[in-house]
Amino acid sequence: MLIDMDMRLRVRSRALVCLLLLALLGTVTTAAASPRPAAPAAPAATAEKAPPTTASTAAAAAAARWGDRRLDEAAFLTTHNAFTNYEDSRWSSVNQSESVRAQLDNGVRGLSLDTHWYERSTWLCIISFGSDCYPSDVYLCHGDCKTFAGATYALPRQTFHGTMQTVVDFLAAHPQEVVTVFLEDYVGADQLQASLGRVRGLQDMVFRPDQWGVRQHGWPKVADLVTSGRRLLIFSDRSDREHLGVMYDKSWTVSNFWSLGDLGNDLSCVSRWSDVPLDRQEPGFRRLFTMSHHRNVPTVLTAALDNGAKLRSRIAEQCRAATGGRDPNYVSVDFHRLSDGSGHTPASIVAELGARP
Repeated sequence: MLIDMDMRLRVRSRALVCLLLLALLGTVTTAAASPRPAAPAAPAATAEKAPPTTASTAAAAAAARWGDRRLDEAAFLTTHNAFTNYEDSRWSSVNQSESVRAQLDNGVRGLSLDTHWYERSTWLCIISFGSDCYPSDVYLCHGDCKTFAGATYALPRQTFHGTMQTVVDFLAAHPQEVVTVFLEDYVGADQLQASLGRVRGLQDMVFRPDQWGVRQHGWPKVADLVTSGRRLLIFSDRSDREHLGVMYDKSWTVSNFWSLGDLGNDLSCVSRWSDVPLDRQEPGFRRLFTMSHHRNVPTVLTAALDNGAKLRSRIAEQCRAATGGRDPNYVSVDFHRLSDGSGHTPASIVAELGARP
């Protein structure tokens, strides 16, 4: 009986071994019969990176964009009181409808700004319930920085260095463009210097005419400015800051008297400065011509009436004659996107000037 049990155990063990072998064989056979998983797809070919811009390619791009025109042969759309707009702050009376950055994005290349020193006011901080607790700094105000909120200043207060950072950032993103800033300047040179010193990247972009020998050789080609990276020009109506790279406008430009009058019917083109006529001639040097074309009080309606055929006609019939046959380099208007429906806009008029031989 013990022998029978032993025999049965051996039989069962052999049977189990056979079953295990069959299972293993089946697994191997199944694995062999099964298709192999697809190999991982090769990664898509990575787009070749553009080669880094070299000096020669940058120069070629600048030449293609600007041709051989010198700065005094180019024309730029300019916005009067660019900082008084509905988007950058809560102004109740404005000269432009969109932010400074939007103006630049929409083709504006000249900005007029008013700089004022604001001394921190505890009283304004208290009566505004904490909404006007700004530090002492250079701000953009249209008159006194404390008198009438929305009219002479706006909240949030607009720092000069913040707006200049917007300009520098735009230039960094658009390496073929040149921007000019005109300052109606009510701050000290040291205050302006401190404010400009806070603008990242500004010093690498500011154009300095003394370093380019403009008085001796004339203005450089715009393409050369672009290639050099010196694509930011700053003018001021104060003469004591040229050491900062801020040009005194009366030394470098001619400019007409800005107002069209209350009714917009004063189309004469007379000099802003009695001792600097619009047709002033200097050996080897030609001043830039800044032309203002706006009324005493800006409105959307009057800007639309003034910004089309009237502007184009004034340039051709009054200002060319007054300047000895030259076109403006900067055309400054209110509400630069508005026009009279004539088919002429400030932007198209400036483009037409830029295409003239």
